[in-house]
Amino acid sequence: MGQASKTTPSDLAACRQAMVASQVELRGIVTPSVLQAMREVRREAFLPRELAEFAYHDTALLVGPNQLMPQPYIVALMADALALTGTEKVLDVGAGSGYLAAVLGHLAQQVFSIERIPELCDKAREEMAAEGISNVHVLLGDASQGCPGEAPFDAIVVTAGGLKPPDALLHQLKIGGRMVIPLGSDARIQELVCITRESEGEYRYDDLADINFLPLKASFGWQAEELSASTPFGQWVMLDRETTLSQRIAAVAQGFDNEENLPLAGLLERIGDSRIVLLGEASHGTSEFYLIRERITRALIEQKGFSFIAIEGDWPDAARVDHYVRHAEYPASEWIAFARFPTWMWRNEEVRGFVDWLRAYNAPLPAERRVAFHGLDLYSLYNSIQAILRYLDDVDPKVAAIARERYGCLTPYQTDPGAYARAALNPDYESCEQPVLDMLRDLQAKHRLYAEHNGERFLNTVQNARLVANAEEYYRTMFYGSRSAWNMRDTHMFETLENLLDHHGENSRAVVWAHNSHIGDSEATDMALRGEFNIGRLCRARYGQQVYSIGFGTHSGTVAAASDWGRPMEIKQVRPALDGSIESLCHQSGVSRFMLPLRQGDAVLLNGLNTRHLERAIGVIYRPETERQSHYFETRLPGQFDEYVWLDQTRAVTPLATGSLRGMPDTYPFGV
Repeated sequence: MGQASKTTPSDLAACRQAMVASQVELRGIVTPSVLQAMREVRREAFLPRELAEFAYHDTALLVGPNQLMPQPYIVALMADALALTGTEKVLDVGAGSGYLAAVLGHLAQQVFSIERIPELCDKAREEMAAEGISNVHVLLGDASQGCPGEAPFDAIVVTAGGLKPPDALLHQLKIGGRMVIPLGSDARIQELVCITRESEGEYRYDDLADINFLPLKASFGWQAEELSASTPFGQWVMLDRETTLSQRIAAVAQGFDNEENLPLAGLLERIGDSRIVLLGEASHGTSEFYLIRERITRALIEQKGFSFIAIEGDWPDAARVDHYVRHAEYPASEWIAFARFPTWMWRNEEVRGFVDWLRAYNAPLPAERRVAFHGLDLYSLYNSIQAILRYLDDVDPKVAAIARERYGCLTPYQTDPGAYARAALNPDYESCEQPVLDMLRDLQAKHRLYAEHNGERFLNTVQNARLVANAEEYYRTMFYGSRSAWNMRDTHMFETLENLLDHHGENSRAVVWAHNSHIGDSEATDMALRGEFNIGRLCRARYGQQVYSIGFGTHSGTVAAASDWGRPMEIKQVRPALDGSIESLCHQSGVSRFMLPLRQGDAVLLNGLNTRHLERAIGVIYRPETERQSHYFETRLPGQFDEYVWLDQTRAVTPLATGSLRGMPDTYPFGV
C-alpha cells in the first residue's frame, strides 16, 4: 500500500493497455467495442486509493466489507456476452464499486445500476460524475427486485451469485433480451450463465464459464461466508482457470483403455457424413498416434466406406504402397519406398501393420472398390521424374525424350535439391520453372490419349508432374522465407487431395494422415499472425462442415526423432508438458487416455479452451534443450480441431528392421 503514491497515471494507463491485451484479448474476447471500453474505463478510479497499484492485476479485489470488484476478464466476459450495440437500456444488479456499470456505460445508451448499501451507492455516483459518465444512473434499492419503474430492459447483468435467477429480474427482461448471471448451489463454484428470453414464458440458458462471486443478499439465495480483509485480494476470487478446465476435461472426456478399445461408436456418429477426416499427430515418431489413427481409419473404411488414405508422405513412395494394397500388377522397382530421411516416419512396424491389413481387406473386393493409399507431399523430386520417364518410355517414347531434355535442367541437383534453391538465388541463373511447367501442360493435354491405356498409371504420372513443378517452385522460393515455402507445400498437398477426390468420384471420401500443424485449422493458431496457412484451413474454407479434424497430444514418454535434418534417428525422452499448455491441462485432468469432442462439446469447457494456450509440436527433429522456443505455439483448441485425442504417456515408433523383411516378395513396398 505504501507504493500507491509511486504509481503514476501514465503507469496505470500503460498497465490498462497491457491488461486488455494479455487478460482479455488473448483469452478470446475480441469484440472491438468491448476492448475499447476496457481500454478507456479507469479501474483505479473505482478503487480505494491504497488499492490503485493493484488495479490491473488479474484478480478480483476486496473493496469493502464483503464487497468485491470482479477481475477485469470477468467484467469483459459479462459485457461481451450481452452483445450490446449502443442503443440498449441495461440493468446492472449490484453496483458495488461501479466499475462494471462504467464499462457498460461505454457500450449501451442507458445503464441503471442498483446497489443496496448506501455508502457504496453514494461512492459509485461520485466516481461516475468525476469520470464524466452521465448515462449511468446509480440507484439505492433491493438488488433482487431490480428496477421495475424502468423496465423492461434489453440486457441485465448480475454480479452476485444465487441458486436461480430472481423471477423479478426475469420478468423485467425484454423478449430477445439477455441476462448474464452467476448461478449454482455451492458458493465455492458457480457457472456464469447467459439467459435469453425467447418468448413471454420461455428462456434459453447457455453456460459461459466457471466462476466465484459474492452471493446475492436476498431470501432466495445462500449467504456469504465471512470475507478476509487481510489482503487486498480477499478470499473470494475467480477459480484458478487452469484447474477448473482440467476438472471440466475430466468430467466430459471419453476415456479408453488401449488403442484397440476406442469409443468409436460415438466418434463415428460425430463424424457423420463428413467427406474428409483429418487425423493428426503431435510428433512424427509416436507409436500410439499411428496405432489410433489406423484404428479410426479401419472403422471409417469398414463402416462408412471411405475411399482412400492420403498421407503426409511423398507421392511415388506412397504409390508403391498403393500398388501393393490394391493388388496392382506393377514390376518390382529398383528403389525402396520411404528410404529418404526421415525413414522411420513411414518405414515402421505400426504403418506396416496397417498396410498388411489394408491389402487383406482389399483382396476379396473388385478392383474399383479397393481402398487406395496415396501420398500428398512434394519432396520426392528425383523419384517423381524417374516415374514419369518410365511411364512415357512405355506409352510414348518420343515424348519421353522431350521429358528427359526438359527435366535435365534439374538432374545436377537430384541428390541435393537445396543446391538448386541456392543456385536459383543468382539473378543470372536460368531456372527450371518453364521446362517443368511445359511438361506438366503437355501431359495434361494428352489426358484422353494416355488415360485410355491405364487411368491409374496416367493419374500417377500427372501427379508426379505436378509434384515436380511444385517442388521446383518450393525449392526455388525456400530461401526467400519459410512462410512462402510452407504455404507452397501445404497448397500442393491440398490440391493433391482435391485431385484425388475428383479422380475417385463424386461420392469419394478421404482420410488424411498428417501432423497436427498441417491438419488443424491454422486460423486458430499463431500461424495466422505470420501469414501462414495449412491443409486444415484450406479444407475448412473449401468444404466447411464436411471436414472433421482430430488432433492428438501427449504429456511425456519417448519419441523417435533426430537432432537435426539428415542426422540419425534417436529415441528421445519427451519432456513433461509446460504449464499453460493444452498438454498440461490434459495431464492435470488425471485421465490418462481420452477423446474430447470439441465441435459441439461442453459449453463451459469450450469457452475456457477458446482462450489461447500453448500447444506442443514435435516434428522429425526434437530439441528438448530449447523446447519452448522450438516446439510450442499458441492456439485456441476448439477452433483448431473438432476432436482431441489425449495419451498421457507414449512410446516411440518401432522402425522396420532389415531382418524382418527378408523373404518378402519383390513387390513388397518396404522391401530391402
